[in-house]
Amino acid sequence: MPTGRSGSIRLFRIFGIDVFLHWSWFLLAYYEINARKGAYSSIGWNIAEYLALFLIVTIHEFGHALACRQVGGEADRIVLWPFGGVAYVNPPQRPGATLWSIAAGPLVNVVLVPIILLVRQMSLVSVGPDLPKFADAVLVIDVGLLVFNILPIYPLDGGQILRSLLWFVMGRARSLLVASILGLVGIAAFIGYAILKGNAWLGAIAFFLLLNCWSGLQHARALLRFAKLPRRFEYSCPSCQASPPIGEYWKCGKCGNAFDSFQTGAVCPHCATRYEGTRCLDCGATNPMGAWSTHGVTVNSSLPTAHV
Repeated sequence: MPTGRSGSIRLFRIFGIDVFLHWSWFLLAYYEINARKGAYSSIGWNIAEYLALFLIVTIHEFGHALACRQVGGEADRIVLWPFGGVAYVNPPQRPGATLWSIAAGPLVNVVLVPIILLVRQMSLVSVGPDLPKFADAVLVIDVGLLVFNILPIYPLDGGQILRSLLWFVMGRARSLLVASILGLVGIAAFIGYAILKGNAWLGAIAFFLLLNCWSGLQHARALLRFAKLPRRFEYSCPSCQASPPIGEYWKCGKCGNAFDSFQTGAVCPHCATRYEGTRCLDCGATNPMGAWSTHGVTVNSSLPTAHV
């Protein structure tokens, strides 16, 4: 997934979330506005139609970000690309939290449907044909984005929702592996459809999805390798109950060297830096060493601990 900062313009900040617009959106705007010339009595309606697309995508991504915040996750950036928006969310590594963070986006589109229908109904009493036609176009945009996003193709919302549901029964790593493999099958079909239609734009979207799906597959394989590491079963994370791995997987923020936080008492052996929290490598939560559950082991809870 691209970081979104390179080639992007910061538009505004609201609810502590920065919204960026990638420069390539202007290319899409020029193409879309000119492609629908003649649909209205004035080009101003074409511009309004494109701005409606911009607004719907933005609200959709805020649905993801605010839902992630609601379950205790981190979300501080949204980037709008020609292929759609990307909300950079980091929900707690639990299936329920991830499911809500993803599902909230499509639910926003569902909520918008009756609102747009109401506007359309009210527009029927207008003196001109442009407003009802505009409302119809906005409805098609919203429903089209909803249907596309809930396709069970990773990394679309539908594919990530499928992964979250599988997570309940298959675990974090295997659910991502299955969703990614199914996503590759779906993307192959999508590429075939783009070739059949001779549509370069659909092909570009398929390529974008392929890159992110492949990244998800590699991440799943890394998670499976991580799950097989030997563990310190005398400890368990207070957030997810997972036992930490044995090895130098924590990195000192001062000297940059890796060390085993549980072996050294959360003190970097290279520069003697002490830390206040140890990060769980399974769920990402950071907790004091004294908060980690122990089984027959006495821990000095006053000792500062380390995090990556």
